[in-house]
Amino acid sequence: MLPDLPDDHEWLRRERRRIGKRIRDERVDRNLTQEAVFLAVPLTRSFYQEIESGQANPTLDMLLRIARALGVSISDLLR
Repeated sequence: MLPDLPDDHEWLRRERRRIGKRIRDERVDRNLTQEAVFLAVPLTRSFYQEIESGQANPTLDMLLRIARALGVSISDLLR
């Protein structure tokens, strides 16, 4: 039996915001613009902005591409 878990919707929103913040922090640490990253992936500007703000639900492939564009491992973005 699974332990009591927090509300899925709120937990997912919180985790997306946390991951989006890590992506933004890694990008800023490397002095990259959003444009440099979303063009390298490639993604649309608006979708990439939604990822960084935690509003979008990117696929695993997108996260892997973003990590590669930032020069980090995906585990760096997910920790």
